[in-house]
Amino acid sequence: MNMLSGAGQGAMTGLRALVARAMAHDLCAFVVPGADVAQAFGLDLVAAGLHRADTPRHANLLLIVGPMPPALRDAACVVWAQMPRPRAILALDAGNIAPLPEADATGALSQGSLTSALADIRRAFVSGAFAPHVTDFTAPALSTRIEYTCPMHPEVVSDSPGKCPKCGMFLVEREVSGSGMTGHEGHEKSTARPAQAEKMVSSDAIVRAAEEPAPYTCPMHPEVTSSTPGSCPKCGMNLVRQGEGAGHAGHSAPKADGAHDGHEGHGPAPDIPGIEPHFMSMVALTEGKPASPDGLVMEWIEVPFGPFFPGLPAGLGLMLTLDGDSVARAEVKSLAASALASGFPAADLPDRLAALSPLAPLALRELACRALEAAAGLSPEGASARAAALERERLASHLGWIAGLARQSGLMWLERRVGAQLAGLRVADKDAVARRAPAIRALAKRVSRTPLLRDRLANIGRIEPKAASKPGGPVARAAGDAPDARTHDKAYAALDFQPLSQTGGDAWARLVQRLAEIDQSLDLIARAGAIALPAPPVPLPISGHGMATVETPRGPATLHLNLKGGLVETMHLTTPFAALAGLVGPMSAQLELAEALVAIGSLDLDPWGAVA
Repeated sequence: MNMLSGAGQGAMTGLRALVARAMAHDLCAFVVPGADVAQAFGLDLVAAGLHRADTPRHANLLLIVGPMPPALRDAACVVWAQMPRPRAILALDAGNIAPLPEADATGALSQGSLTSALADIRRAFVSGAFAPHVTDFTAPALSTRIEYTCPMHPEVVSDSPGKCPKCGMFLVEREVSGSGMTGHEGHEKSTARPAQAEKMVSSDAIVRAAEEPAPYTCPMHPEVTSSTPGSCPKCGMNLVRQGEGAGHAGHSAPKADGAHDGHEGHGPAPDIPGIEPHFMSMVALTEGKPASPDGLVMEWIEVPFGPFFPGLPAGLGLMLTLDGDSVARAEVKSLAASALASGFPAADLPDRLAALSPLAPLALRELACRALEAAAGLSPEGASARAAALERERLASHLGWIAGLARQSGLMWLERRVGAQLAGLRVADKDAVARRAPAIRALAKRVSRTPLLRDRLANIGRIEPKAASKPGGPVARAAGDAPDARTHDKAYAALDFQPLSQTGGDAWARLVQRLAEIDQSLDLIARAGAIALPAPPVPLPISGHGMATVETPRGPATLHLNLKGGLVETMHLTTPFAALAGLVGPMSAQLELAEALVAIGSLDLDPWGAVA
């Protein structure tokens, strides 16, 4: 009997055997990196008999689709630890998944392999879902450590208790990941002010406070002291005498052996009558924070989302600073970006570039082939059929985005209908696309007339044309600007291509723009009359420089390439990700949290296309 990597503890009794059979029949998968990646690889989870879980707590199967960079593997460890036992791992062309346990079943990235591997998983559940002895799962990402920070100044971080050198408040403890993935990268702690420096500053402040005679202080601002009565210059409260009536006389004076009579950690903090130790007032917590549009001043907190958050692209790391329930600040980064190496044969360039992003592999392959053709001084062969292949990927990409929007909006009927049209679409020939075209057009028309989507998206995440023009793509065209790399492409000119645009620039306009582009892509494929994948030119150039731009489903991508001796000497790739990510902060400012997530999702970011 083979035991599951995440078997539950206990002997396989009759009742547990029934439970194991039921779980084998009803597998619920949490997909990493995400359902959008699985969809891009052509996997139909519903057809394979899988339910999809949006949280690890409701999953009994961790489905790994394709290879993941180390940052995503660490995040997957957290997901695995949150899944209840019994649980299993199924890895499809995932390569090394450490520090996760060895997969219970593996397979290739195809629908047939998924179906076959799921049969193995079901058998493994029946025979090994429970075992008398199981091993706890541990990984560096699961370890935690305690650090102390100021409630008012989160950039102040210390490894030991104490007081904030800026405001004098007691530091509060918090748990952070032992792998260093705190979600707070960029704080002063990591660059300008290390924890040890904070401790030294804090110690200096304590010494000064102990040496300087200052009998009066502010209840809200302990750092404000005075030798005479008066009012606090920061909040106007009357100063009170330190130590008055608190019954802690001599508290700050340590004994010779360093003991503190059971009050370790209080330090020399002033004892304020009527104010309990560790008291935190809203006045102090919100001091210096800007007021919200409604006039209220709230405490700010940072909330991380991703990289596996439903409704956002897989691999996206999003940090929102919340002012109450509104977004005060938003930062986006890719946890799926790959580095571009050089010094490899030019013939490998199309495959290497296509492997960067599972969401737009054909567009990147076309970009590589065009850059090689430019270096060789050649014109693209079969340009119209290659343009049709690009339009097929655009069609699938836009439909996949609508499927994610439908799930996020609770429109399960729409998710099912879009999923049915997506199955096999990325590899369909022109005849198969033509057969599906009437159903896809009808579906797009139905989506444009769905009142719930209009109510949810209209007036959310508006972007002005000038700001939207930088990333280009559907986001710019939905704002009224119409930059489109296809406009000056000879292959598209032969297909009578005309750029489309909308007005409004909000999330609803972006949906309408993508629906219009779906209809346009179907027309372009029909006019091309054939679909062909790009291939590198023959013979390959040995030396030279080539540059090409391709309009991907999310905007233009540009590649500069230098060849020497048949090898790629240098290359520089620009994708729409960085420019689109730059829109997130201004667009989501002061939006409520739910609206901000909808608006960010409407940008259709591709973290895999970012270049590390």
